[in-house]
Amino acid sequence: MTCNGRGETCGARETYDFATWCRHESPAKKTLACFPVRIGGTGILGTLEAAHEMQVSRMESGRTGSDDLSKQLARPNRHHPTDLYQEVPASCWPIVYSPDYNITFLSLEKLHPFDSGKWGKVITFLRDEQLITDDTIVTAREATESDLLVVHTRRYLNKLKWSFVVATITEIPPLLMLPNFLVQRKVLRPLRTQTGGTIMAGKLAIDRGWAINVGGGFHHCSSEKGGGFCAYADITLAIKGNGHERDFLDDKRVYIMDVYNRYIYPGDNFAKRAIKRKVELDWGTEDEEYLQKVDTHVQGALNEMKPDIIIYNAGTDILDGDPLGGLSISPQGIIKRDEIVFTIARSRGIPILMVTSGGYQKRTAKIIADSILNLHSRGLIHKGPPENPDTAAINKH
Repeated sequence: MTCNGRGETCGARETYDFATWCRHESPAKKTLACFPVRIGGTGILGTLEAAHEMQVSRMESGRTGSDDLSKQLARPNRHHPTDLYQEVPASCWPIVYSPDYNITFLSLEKLHPFDSGKWGKVITFLRDEQLITDDTIVTAREATESDLLVVHTRRYLNKLKWSFVVATITEIPPLLMLPNFLVQRKVLRPLRTQTGGTIMAGKLAIDRGWAINVGGGFHHCSSEKGGGFCAYADITLAIKGNGHERDFLDDKRVYIMDVYNRYIYPGDNFAKRAIKRKVELDWGTEDEEYLQKVDTHVQGALNEMKPDIIIYNAGTDILDGDPLGGLSISPQGIIKRDEIVFTIARSRGIPILMVTSGGYQKRTAKIIADSILNLHSRGLIHKGPPENPDTAAINKH
């Protein structure tokens, strides 16, 4: 069986549900702890600990529909069958991608600083270096409305049927002039496919010990509000940005660590209330300080709790010269950052899911690819079933 995008299935399709797919239980442990880490211009987006049933309540009172959503998500044994999860042959890398990730339409994508074709470029670089082929990666599937309703309200999804709303979320004003069916097909479908990819990669990480969604990381989107080029809350969906912080605001089972440039978008002080460990950076922070803080605080957070999965939101908007991130991290610093996070996760035997998130320079695709290649050369990622963490030799040289 292959994992390509030509309509062939990657193993037998199974029906799972969002309440039970990533249970990782032992007789002594009845919780599922999730540790999403977003490291970008606004830093690491933290450590999440949730109940093993994956029931996450959104406790933001006073917003339309939030009480109903909290009751819905808190309901015990809530099952949601989905076709997103699949058995993947050992011959496939747990790397998830689809050509449908890339947004190209009448050059409108050039009106936003985000490189909306970077995901395909990452795959091209990895293919050129002979790490992967089209048949050895997992093809992402589009998240359906039913999948999205696990977290999003129907009211919010209906708003996306208005082009001006999507134009506001993606920060591409000309979209408001287009018929919504085109916006759905050319802009939102790629984002839904990346969202499906994140959910798929979450299960792969549990199964294999690690996984990478070459897209995703839409951390500015919560269940009822999008923004910052983020229309769907893929991180929240994978577990059960300022976005997912709002979704877990008063959930005591959630621990969020955030290392971020204190001065930039979105400045969401309400969402910051959910952050348990704030590490605020100044303009122009460079490699040495940044990497030291990443290492110290990821280790510190994991010393406070042992999660069953790390969700690592590996943004590249920290890169020196990024027009939005405001930090001064070198390409080598980004590669080392990823190595630090994977080394910590793998040495502790904790499954890790990486998503690529933000980054607003054309060179970020090559940096992401080089980082994945470095993870492979260091022995931190490999094909096949997960190694026993007690016996796996991790090359840290």
